[in-house]
Amino acid sequence: MSLSNGRHYLAIPGPSVLPDAVLQAMQRPAPNIYTGELVELTHGLIPDLKKIARTQHHVAMYISNGHGLWEASLTNMISRGDAVLACLSGAFGEGWADVAESLGASVQRLDFGKKAAIDPAKVEQALRADTDHKIKAVLVTHVDTATSLCNDIKAIRAAIDAAGHPAIYAVDCVASMACDRFEMDAWGVDVAIAASQKGLMTPAGMGFIWVSDKALAAGQSADMRTPYWDWNLRTNPVHLYEFFGGTPPTQHLYALRTAVDMLLDEGMENVWNRHAVLAGAYWAAAQAWGQGGDLVLNVADPAHRSHAVTALKLTEPDGTRLRDWLTEHMGVTLGIPLGMAAWDAAEWHGYFRIGHMGHLNAQMVLGVIGAIETGFVALDIPHGAGGVTAAAQFLASNAGTVTPPAEAGGCCGG
Repeated sequence: MSLSNGRHYLAIPGPSVLPDAVLQAMQRPAPNIYTGELVELTHGLIPDLKKIARTQHHVAMYISNGHGLWEASLTNMISRGDAVLACLSGAFGEGWADVAESLGASVQRLDFGKKAAIDPAKVEQALRADTDHKIKAVLVTHVDTATSLCNDIKAIRAAIDAAGHPAIYAVDCVASMACDRFEMDAWGVDVAIAASQKGLMTPAGMGFIWVSDKALAAGQSADMRTPYWDWNLRTNPVHLYEFFGGTPPTQHLYALRTAVDMLLDEGMENVWNRHAVLAGAYWAAAQAWGQGGDLVLNVADPAHRSHAVTALKLTEPDGTRLRDWLTEHMGVTLGIPLGMAAWDAAEWHGYFRIGHMGHLNAQMVLGVIGAIETGFVALDIPHGAGGVTAAAQFLASNAGTVTPPAEAGGCCGG
């Protein structure tokens, strides 16, 4: 007998839970890709994707994951030998920097570690030192999925402006888009990237780059631009195939159309607030558990915690023990650690992550919190009592709130 039988909950930070309506939208025969419904559907997605990113600029769609978007954005922004300032707050910022380096860019890294957000003052200092304006792009990860750090995108824009630097401001929003507040135009972002499988509630396989006029103009001289990644055709297509450099991802487009409708029907302010409150419930539970054990949130400052993913640590190997037990006995899978320690180090087995992004609600969050607390008891992992109660009290106090409670914290870009 296993208590895990039933619908399994993949509570990892992406791919996220797919709504039934999204799955149903995909279940259809292959459509005509030259005229008719699919063509109209695809063109109709463009203005709505701009609404989600809060921009009046351009959007390019790709058949790609986030790693492909790193390459696509870089090959359109810079030339070989150009300098790039990579601001790092975890494994995914490091990954984007590595891709830039492998493509031939000269990468200057500002590494803020795994527990601290990017310091805008140090970004300004680095840009002021670049008196010849050799740096062509500043790379920032809004939410690093590995550390759960959320960076203040608006403040970093202010730092770039204070330095009087003309670099393109590029932001990785793969983990944050449609979860944490993001205002592309209001915050002065030139390039934003996101993938389909997290807050956008669509199966993995599609990627999006929102591009400002400034970035489009600057990219005209980029000598790394290739036919497939070129965002010029994708932001100004005549035929459907030009959106994707070939055959479109047909079933994905139907899924995306449904997911986008769900987000816009809820309203982006409500989407962001829902994520803020549900994240706050996890933090309330973690605080209670930590009172009688060694559980700690990776990000101490609530103002820099993501509303999409939470990274935590126990004494090793209790993180791995907990994850394995929950999968086997409770039907819940938590996220493994990424970049917090070497894969073969004992410390690696202390970390775990919880994804709370996209299609989720209070009862789903309470179910995971209850499962984790059950795992603590079953495995005799020291912990403070009352995690479920703390989460329930937090949710009860904030159900129906119009704006996120102060206790929920989270980085909103200013």
